[in-house]
Amino acid sequence: MDKAKVLVVGGGPGGYAAAFLAADLGLETTLVDLEANPGGVCLYRGCIPSKALLHAARVLTEAKDAAAIGIEFSAPTVDVGKLRSWKDGVVRRLVGGLGMLAKQRKILFIQGRAKFIDPHTVEIDGQGRLGFEYAIVATGSRPAALPGVTLESERLWDSTDALALEKIPKSLLVVGGGYIGLEMGTLYAALGSQVTTVEMLPALLPGADKDLVDILSRRIRKNFEAVYLNTKVGGIEETTDGLKVRFEGQPERVFENVLVAVGRKPNISGFGLENTKAVVDERGFIGTDNQGRTAEPSIFAIGDVAGEPMLAHKASHEGRVAARAIAGEDVSFAPKAIPGVVFTDPEAAWCGLTQTQAEGEGREVEVVRFPWAASGRALTLNRTDGMTKLIIDPKTELVLGVGIVGVGAGDLIAEAVFAVEAGAKASDIAHTIHAHPTTSETLMEAADIFYGTCAHIYRPKRGKT
Repeated sequence: MDKAKVLVVGGGPGGYAAAFLAADLGLETTLVDLEANPGGVCLYRGCIPSKALLHAARVLTEAKDAAAIGIEFSAPTVDVGKLRSWKDGVVRRLVGGLGMLAKQRKILFIQGRAKFIDPHTVEIDGQGRLGFEYAIVATGSRPAALPGVTLESERLWDSTDALALEKIPKSLLVVGGGYIGLEMGTLYAALGSQVTTVEMLPALLPGADKDLVDILSRRIRKNFEAVYLNTKVGGIEETTDGLKVRFEGQPERVFENVLVAVGRKPNISGFGLENTKAVVDERGFIGTDNQGRTAEPSIFAIGDVAGEPMLAHKASHEGRVAARAIAGEDVSFAPKAIPGVVFTDPEAAWCGLTQTQAEGEGREVEVVRFPWAASGRALTLNRTDGMTKLIIDPKTELVLGVGIVGVGAGDLIAEAVFAVEAGAKASDIAHTIHAHPTTSETLMEAADIFYGTCAHIYRPKRGKT
């Protein structure tokens, strides 16, 4: 095979973003991935299929909740096969489109597994060797296993199995109260499963601010059969009726299926990194600088293999930084805010400095909250179970972080990310005209609360008479 200027190993959101930009910048680019088209776990078995199914869950939920406003439907029926086909069709359209975009950019796409032989050569699955000047490792991650559980059973799922939607179990245990577990629990609860979630830590969504989680938790407890906190799984055993699960501190129970959602592990094995100077830490992440360059000058690493947060949008931006660095541009990956979104019902989203971080670091901040019960738009949606909070430096008035929980929080957080990145003050948000009636106004009104001038919440600024 010929020598490539840029070789990208892995075609997920980080890998294809890097490859596409490298090609756009005029660099001869080769992209290697195990699938027939770019897309990675995110498009094939993660972000996209999960959000397609969560949309279906939201439709079911809204139909049920419509009774409160005087509209009643007969009990819905779910055609699992048709729903699965629709979800798969969404995936096919997106990955097919990416394949066309790669061809339009004249990127050489090779389906296979690349293994580094040395800092400038890879072996590709019996297809020969390929030389390269620079490589970008974007091999992503995989579901983590539950420690101490070695059972192999079709009833024991990971996130990939859950998204396959082969059936809707009568009872489902979700092990892990993080964003993947809660999203999958939300989906299957809406589809009719009796869902129980178990989390070994004291709260759901570990690391997220408590006030955001509390609002989400109230609805989850309403829709789930049970939520166990501070509880570990002691063992799982297959029986004729299902999977018998032992809990520490709770009675053992039998579930038709168990979904393990205890995090993800970076994919670093089998790629020959040991044949380079790239350094892998004890958690399996590849060490990089602020351009994504590893200890091997010719090799970059981006996305899940390069460290947390393990998010598709973070990977995409890292990939674009790496491509620009290879092209000779003076760039670095140094964001002030990376949004995190949990696509539950309601959604939760945050960016920048969290209140939990501020308290842990002993930073002086002022936290202002606008409850969605005071939002006209939230009332018209019959969804007042929301809140928007700003974390502000009381001296400079800079917006350091934002948290939102409520319907559509994942879309609303974009304005907040821009505000933190641009170094906006609370007054910048307060003086920006927001369309009425929208839930986006809650950001403006939260900023007004900071100054004691909020129209819909009477809360004078401390010291103001």
